[in-house]
Amino acid sequence: MHDPERLAAILDAVDQRTQPLREDTALQEAMQRCVTQGLDEIPLPGGGETWQRWQTLAEVAAHDLSLTKLYEGHTDAIAILRELQSAHLLPSGVGAVWAAEPPHARVQVRRGENGGAELTGTKAWCSGAAQIDWALLTAWGDHEQPQLALVALDQPQVRVGNRGWQAVGMAATASVEVSFEQATAQLIGTPGDYLARPGFWHGGAGIAACWYGAATGLARYLRHFCQQRENDTHALAHLGAVDAALSSAAATLRACAKWIDNQPTADAQLPVRRVRAQVEQACEQVLHHVGRAMGATPFCRDARFARLAADLPVFLRQSHAERDLAELGRLVTAQDDPGWQL
Repeated sequence: MHDPERLAAILDAVDQRTQPLREDTALQEAMQRCVTQGLDEIPLPGGGETWQRWQTLAEVAAHDLSLTKLYEGHTDAIAILRELQSAHLLPSGVGAVWAAEPPHARVQVRRGENGGAELTGTKAWCSGAAQIDWALLTAWGDHEQPQLALVALDQPQVRVGNRGWQAVGMAATASVEVSFEQATAQLIGTPGDYLARPGFWHGGAGIAACWYGAATGLARYLRHFCQQRENDTHALAHLGAVDAALSSAAATLRACAKWIDNQPTADAQLPVRRVRAQVEQACEQVLHHVGRAMGATPFCRDARFARLAADLPVFLRQSHAERDLAELGRLVTAQDDPGWQL
């Protein structure tokens, strides 16, 4: 069930993060606190409480997206290990999932005995690499599909880079390159399992819950703004547009969570692509209306608002925009019934 006390403890860890973004040891300390206090123990997707899982992700995101980046990645890694019957391999500390596969950066895996392996190569887009202890990453061997590997980052054969991340938004969770030189790892599942498992799409919808949560965080500022200015019809109109967008996105997320829990092993690509598209559009509406309603003041005078407003556009780019919409369109054309009837 959704646990308000547990959530309050997570957010208390967030609220202790007060240092400047680019000198942020407090973010790492907050995430470590979440793990040591068991605050990462949230319902698994597809287990009957998917909505409660997404509520937690959304509430964390409403307060701090940088912490959410670490928190979501860590809880996703736990869910993957459990889904692939590898929970007994769960290490201590903070984990992440690194599965980006740009053509210029690919890690090779050489299999050893008893599920062991060696990793060599460079992995790109490794979010939070300087702040975590272990990672689940995709690597490539003799097969034509990626193989998941679990690797500890405290090895001398692992080098975390510090160049290339220029973003102002999400600055604290720099997505840098990590190099491996025959680093020891443990293979998880079989080649192709990462993409083939039902939880791949469940996790994609969890990201949408994070987008949604961040948007509600900004919307709360606008609501408070309007409460102080009851006769500002322009601001109220912006709040009305924000409410319409968020209410629609919340209903879509709730329906998707129910769909997943009712059929946890089914292919969830279509409902998840739909929910990601709808939530992304809602977030863009919130960013547009909140900025126009409130003007420059919160961007310049409120540190938390400014950070959230800068972080959300960067986090949203985990969507591939029109490419994702095109894939959704292809899925819809293949349906006998797209399900548009009321």
